[in-house]
Amino acid sequence: MRTFRLGDTQITLTILKYKGQNVAILGCGRSGQAAARLAGREGARVSIFDEGSSEQLQDSADSLREHGCQCFIGGEALKANVEDFQVAVLSPGIAIDHQLAGRFTDASIPLIGEMEFAFPFCSSRVVAVTGTNGKTTTVELIATMLNACGESTVAAGNYGRPLSDIVSGSQTYSTVALEVSSFQLETVETFHPEVAVWTNFAPDHLDRYADVEQYRSAKMRLFENQTSDDWAVLNSREEITGIKANTCTFSAFDETADYHFEDNVIMKGARELVRMSDISIRGRHNAENVMAALAVGHIHGYPSDSLVAAIAEYRPPAHRCEYAGMVEGVCFINDSKATNLHALESALVSLHDGRGIVLIAGGKDKGLPFIELQDCIAQYADHVVLIGETRETLAREWGKHVDCRTAEDMQEAVSCAAALASPGQTVLLAPGTSSFDMFPGYEARGHAFCAAVKNLTQPTTSNE
Repeated sequence: MRTFRLGDTQITLTILKYKGQNVAILGCGRSGQAAARLAGREGARVSIFDEGSSEQLQDSADSLREHGCQCFIGGEALKANVEDFQVAVLSPGIAIDHQLAGRFTDASIPLIGEMEFAFPFCSSRVVAVTGTNGKTTTVELIATMLNACGESTVAAGNYGRPLSDIVSGSQTYSTVALEVSSFQLETVETFHPEVAVWTNFAPDHLDRYADVEQYRSAKMRLFENQTSDDWAVLNSREEITGIKANTCTFSAFDETADYHFEDNVIMKGARELVRMSDISIRGRHNAENVMAALAVGHIHGYPSDSLVAAIAEYRPPAHRCEYAGMVEGVCFINDSKATNLHALESALVSLHDGRGIVLIAGGKDKGLPFIELQDCIAQYADHVVLIGETRETLAREWGKHVDCRTAEDMQEAVSCAAALASPGQTVLLAPGTSSFDMFPGYEARGHAFCAAVKNLTQPTTSNE
């Protein structure tokens, strides 16, 4: 289906791009299921491939079979014939060089990502946000502001609903605010956001990429199809070249940026826009997220007063510098979403108030250079409690500079941190890596932290 406007009239044409084609969907998670529904709507013969074997996965496959999809689950995914497919659609969690994807590339079948697959069917204006950290908060802020200003906007992509789900649904939106990961950008061909936002960059996902430059190159594809009619909103501290779009910059550390930070106030040039004390999110890293969102709002033509009023109503999601409780004068902060070193560093710098931080860190070993953070840890953390696969390695590396302890589980880590902290200090969960060694995801890790805080002696429910 294609939708376009002729004057004030919206016209929809039914053009089944994939009618009669054999389309393989690699992955039966949220993105794969959405891509399968879209391919089916477009008249394709759809087959799902997924090596997993969980009960939830089997239930999803059974549901897709009821809608006419063929499903190869578990060992069948690596045995089924793949030579008769015209295209294979990758879910973000499956790397191009993964064994399953390799079966299709070996058969010379084109691979495209779910987002790239869905984009040609999208009639909405697209704002795409990438970066190592801050993507989710920035996307939520953008959607909040644009909706408050009267646009019909949905937050989607790597956050929330896959783009395939948006374009195949019955509701239409004037704007889609997409959180875009490096994984989704690896197979870009036509993806073309009218506004592209780069929040920041730091080493991450080195278990998937050969080196930092390969990771950065994947993210840079966000700007690949932009033209001089588009906009790129860039963190001024990043060295980004070759941009064809119009640009505006932001930074909480560079006063020469178009949007900058002075005395806890977000400025645009000489004009005061937002006092951080007037909104519900804190820290310089969040100030940068607000700046990027404001820039998008201004590009869309909305006045600052309307945008700032919407920001004042925004409440951050769980697990992102979330207040978890106060126990005997010690404040507990849940930043389980800090799944890389840059996020860990940002949380430490933003929350340090001179009274000291007891940090809980560690998790899955995904090849990150933790040793590079040792000076920051020594400067901002009084004690560190380490968990997960990386705990022993980090205890050796960071223990030369700061007192380090190890814990077997979250309850032990929280109890240890509470014993080390003095009244007035903060216990911060900012793991610096992913959670998959101990938990299904960062949300479960954050919930475990909050539950452990509640289990401490004499918890209170107030900041006071």
